[in-house]
Amino acid sequence: MIHTYKLNGLNIVLDVMSGSIHIVDDIVYDVINMYESASSDDIIIQIRAKFNISEKDVLEIISDVDELKHAGKLFSKRECPQKPDSESVPLKALCMNVSHACNMRCGYCFAGQGEYGYDRSLNLMPLETGIQAIDFLISNSGERRNLDVDFFGGEPLLNWDVVKEIVNYARKIEKKHDKNFRFTLTTNGLLIDDDVISFTNEHMYNVVLSLDGAPATNDFMRKLPNSSGSYDCVVPKLKKLVESRGNRGYYIRGTFTRHNTDFVKDILHIADLGFTELSMEPVVAPPDSDYALTEADLEKLSQQYELLAAEMLKRETEGKDFSFYHYTLDLEGGPCLHKRIAGCGVGTEYLAVTPNGELFPCHQFVGNDDFMMGDVWRGVDNDKLRNMFYERDIYTISECANCWARMYCSGGCAANSFNDTGSINSIYKLGCELFKKRMECAIMMQAVKILS
Repeated sequence: MIHTYKLNGLNIVLDVMSGSIHIVDDIVYDVINMYESASSDDIIIQIRAKFNISEKDVLEIISDVDELKHAGKLFSKRECPQKPDSESVPLKALCMNVSHACNMRCGYCFAGQGEYGYDRSLNLMPLETGIQAIDFLISNSGERRNLDVDFFGGEPLLNWDVVKEIVNYARKIEKKHDKNFRFTLTTNGLLIDDDVISFTNEHMYNVVLSLDGAPATNDFMRKLPNSSGSYDCVVPKLKKLVESRGNRGYYIRGTFTRHNTDFVKDILHIADLGFTELSMEPVVAPPDSDYALTEADLEKLSQQYELLAAEMLKRETEGKDFSFYHYTLDLEGGPCLHKRIAGCGVGTEYLAVTPNGELFPCHQFVGNDDFMMGDVWRGVDNDKLRNMFYERDIYTISECANCWARMYCSGGCAANSFNDTGSINSIYKLGCELFKKRMECAIMMQAVKILS
C-alpha cells in the first residue's frame, strides 16, 4: 500500500509498510498513482498526453518504480510478527492517580474535576498503597530494566508529600532489583513552589504542564474554583519550573475545543512565552457538549495543522524553532514493528492505579467498573479483559485494514474508541482524521529538512 499527497509544494509518496518516503516530480507522482491500476501501455499513453514526453522517458520511470518495488521501498508487504502469549508480556508502566481531587474546575475535564465518579473519601492515595504499587510494578516487570511511573490525578501536587515518599522508596530499592525508574509529573501548575521545583528537577524524567494558550483561550475552560481564570496564576510558575530544568524533559500540554478551532495562534502564544516543547490535543468530549469537535470542523482543523507546520519551518530558519509533539517523527528508527502494530500497551504493559489501589487499563477507564482489572495487592485477575486489550491491534480493527496511517497510530486510542463507539475494537473517526493530517504534516516537515 502507498499513500500519495501534495503539501507545501511537494509531491510526497509514502510506502506504508516499509515507511519509505519519496519526494518526486509531477510525472513520477502520476506514474506511481497509476502503477497498480493500469497497464504499462495505458500509463505511457496517459503520461505522454499530459506531459508531452517520449515513450522512452516513461518506460524509464516505470522501470525505476519496478526497481523500488523489488527493493521493498514501494508497494511493499510485510508479515505481521507473531505475538508472545499475553501472560508473558511484562508490565512496563503505571499511571498512578495519587489524587482524585483537584484545585481547578476545567470545563472539559474527562475526570469530573478529578473525582472520576468516586466518593471524595477516596481522593488521596495513602503512602502504603503507593509503595505497594511500586512493588507490584517491579514484581510484574520481568527483565525490563526501565520502568515508567506517571504521577497523575486529579492534581497530584495535592498529595505531594506522598509522591515524594513513593519516589524515595523506589529510588531506595531500584538498584537491588536492577531497575531504573523514570518518573513523570503531570500537573496544572498551581501549587508549584521551590520544593516542587527542586525535587522535580532531581527525580522527574519528564514534567507535563497544562496551559491552553493565550489568556482568553486558557481562561475560558481552565478555571479556578471561584470561576476566575487560571492563566495569571499559572504562567509565572510554569516559567520558573521550565527555566530551572536545563536540558531535562518537559511538555506544555494544551487542549483545543470547538471554541478555539484556530488553535495555532494559541500554540504560537505559548512558544512566544519561551516554551519550546509543546503539545496541543483535540478535546475528546460527549457529542452533545457545546465544546465538542465535529466532522464539520475537520477542514478548518486540517488547515490549522498545515499552517502550524509552515510556521514551524519558517521559525526554524529564524532560529526561533520549537517542538510540537505530534510532528516529532523519526524516519530512520522510530518504534519497533510490534509497537507500530499494537500501540501503547494499554491494559497489558501499561496500567492505571487509583488512590485505593484498583487497577484499570489506563487513566481514561478509571471509574468504569466494567474495566476494573484487579488491584496492586492481588494483581491482575481479570484475564478476559487483559486478553481483550492484548489482542487489540491494527489487524483486529476492521477500519484499519485499508488505512495508510495504521503503522503510525497503531489503531489509535482504545479509550477514545470506546467512549465514541462503545467498543475498543473500533475507531474514533474524528481522531483518526486529525491524526492522518498531523502525520502528513510531520512527514512533509521531515522531507523539507532533508531536502534543505
